Amino acid sequence: MLKTFATCLLGMVLMTTVQAEPQAQPGGYFNIDNDDLVRLVDEGVVLIDIRREEEWRETGVVEQSKTLTLFDATGGVNPDFVPTLSEWVSPDQPVALICRTGNRTQVAALALVQQLGFDTVYNVTHGITGWIAEKRDVVAY
Repeated sequence: MLKTFATCLLGMVLMTTVQAEPQAQPGGYFNIDNDDLVRLVDEGVVLIDIRREEEWRETGVVEQSKTLTLFDATGGVNPDFVPTLSEWVSPDQPVALICRTGNRTQVAALALVQQLGFDTVYNVTHGITGWIAEKRDVVAY
């Protein structure tokens, strides 16, 4: 019995130390954590911070991110979002999205996949607040 428990425990430890690939969510986008984000950016995935300018100024931004507001303060969609996004990435290129807590990017990721035909969209699940909570670096905007 003790041997079985130890074997199961060892298996659980090994499973938590092996880096798992992000799993597709309903709708076709991927939720990722900060470690995934660092890895993906290092691999060349474009990171887009979709918050508003006052939010970037308040917290700073992840150094490698491009800033492009999606929703204005009233929840309206920025009419420049799609044209500018299209200049930066094509639908066949992977893209990662970050916002304050991951809620806006979840909606945006779904829209990019379902409405704009993007193949691979990553949602940073805890946004910049999670990034900062892990004491990761930001740069002033």
